Amino acid sequence: MANYPKHPPVIEQKPQYGERKESFYTKDESLRRILYHYLPKDFYQYAEERLKTYGERCANEIDERARFTDREGEPQLLKYDAYGDDISEVIVNEGYRQTVEETYNEGIVGYVHKPIPELGRKGNYTYSFAQGYVLSQAEPGFYCPVTLTKATAYLLDHYADEAVKNRFLPHVCSTGEVSLYEGATFLTERQGGSDVGANEVVAIEQSDGTYSLYGEKYFASNAGMCGVAMVLARREGAPTGSKGLTLFAVPWRNEDGTLNGISIRRLKDKLGVKAVPSGEVELHRAKAYVVGDPTRGFYYMMEALNLSRVSNAVASLGIMKRSLDEAFQYATKRRAFGGYLTDYPMVRDTLLKMKAKLHVELAALFDMIQLYEKVTAGEGTPEEVVLNRLNIATMKKETAYEAIHFAHEAIEMLGGNGYIEDFVTPRLLRDAQVLSVWEGTANILGLEVVRLVNKYEAHQLFIEQMNARLEKMAPSDQTSIVLQQWASVQEALHRFADLTYEEQTFYSKQMSSDMNAIYESVIALEWAERHGEEYEVLTNVYLEQTWQLRKIGQPIVQEETFWNVFSNA
Repeated sequence: MANYPKHPPVIEQKPQYGERKESFYTKDESLRRILYHYLPKDFYQYAEERLKTYGERCANEIDERARFTDREGEPQLLKYDAYGDDISEVIVNEGYRQTVEETYNEGIVGYVHKPIPELGRKGNYTYSFAQGYVLSQAEPGFYCPVTLTKATAYLLDHYADEAVKNRFLPHVCSTGEVSLYEGATFLTERQGGSDVGANEVVAIEQSDGTYSLYGEKYFASNAGMCGVAMVLARREGAPTGSKGLTLFAVPWRNEDGTLNGISIRRLKDKLGVKAVPSGEVELHRAKAYVVGDPTRGFYYMMEALNLSRVSNAVASLGIMKRSLDEAFQYATKRRAFGGYLTDYPMVRDTLLKMKAKLHVELAALFDMIQLYEKVTAGEGTPEEVVLNRLNIATMKKETAYEAIHFAHEAIEMLGGNGYIEDFVTPRLLRDAQVLSVWEGTANILGLEVVRLVNKYEAHQLFIEQMNARLEKMAPSDQTSIVLQQWASVQEALHRFADLTYEEQTFYSKQMSSDMNAIYESVIALEWAERHGEEYEVLTNVYLEQTWQLRKIGQPIVQEETFWNVFSNA
């Protein structure tokens, strides 16, 4: 890593008419270092070339299409045809369709499950999530259907029998060679919400071994655009609760192009993420195919939910990166009270804190993804499976809140302009708001932490993991700070494990935040030790703000240091 070539980002000015913005990838030094560290050399070179091109498209055409979709071109439901027949067709604008084609053809889903032609081997989630991070800086709304498609591919590849897999997976993983089937995962029902075990959609077996589904799904994202949906339903005679749910693959249309017993009651009028059509879906004898063991449907869907939670964190970080870029670019151009905004220490402090948090959280996310890769490949130990679930829950909670915070900070940096729809900042805030809800609210994620602690002693596994990493750190002032905070968090973890269940639920969100802060602090130390220079500065800033260490009157970061960090990191 010592010989890693730096590519300092250019401080971007507002482009003149006809000029193209710089690729979102080439000006992201942290992401490039991450991929250099985790990908084999030939894969890294391939990823560099492809992400540079795709990142430029995201910064230009895809970003412009996203703006149009958000303001004027959101999906529309064509409920009936001229004869009054229910056709439940979702109409999306042409630019959105172009983004769909270009993104899936990059292999954001397909190359996780099939070989990359130029390399002769399959890609991985690290590369796919890097693509999603770049995409989310322009269009986090569309990254939702991509995530649903990725989850669908995961479920088919891991659990479907050969007949079902061969029927759907090549289309779900299409990179242009066959027709694309986008995916969807339909869980939520009106009476259930987060309580999936309360689901009531009924599955009735037919003579040919398939099933017919009856009922409704109340919040079905990618409705009308998906080619196949993964749906939880209860077979006749199955027990109540989550254990009685079976996972089904449900094609949206029959082979003749007609609807497969599916209709859309209405599309939801959402605050943000306008790109994804979310609707209320009714199932009237929809033909469905069992996926995997009929008694393990809930378990399968929870596996897909973990993937979606990682994607949720990726989208959050994409919004954070775009928010920081917008705030920084504006501050370097805007003059006030006789100077540029970046001449003022309070502005530099805000930007530097955002930079430090983004960098450390991105590094921590991709560190977590390495364990996710291992677990999803079936190579993780039982302990690593538990740690994977724990890390995903705490990381998803933290990043979702930070995306909202970063969007707010960007709006404040731009002042009145930040509140005007001519700028991207209002959309960033509206899109960020849903990320704390999708794939589990903070309360649901807190309950996941409680469950893992009580059932698997996840707190003890986490302590062992952090201790093992900290033991490898060289002594330093930064290491001493983290060790001091870690001692306090360890003590809290032991107390937390001894509380009553009711008390645990009360403190679960606080405990989740503290564990995530320790995890990120360890990652920050590792980067400072490995790369030095500006990453030591970012680690200092991160530790100061995370653990509230700065006292009034202490020396502030000098202007030269600020510009060094924003030129090279």
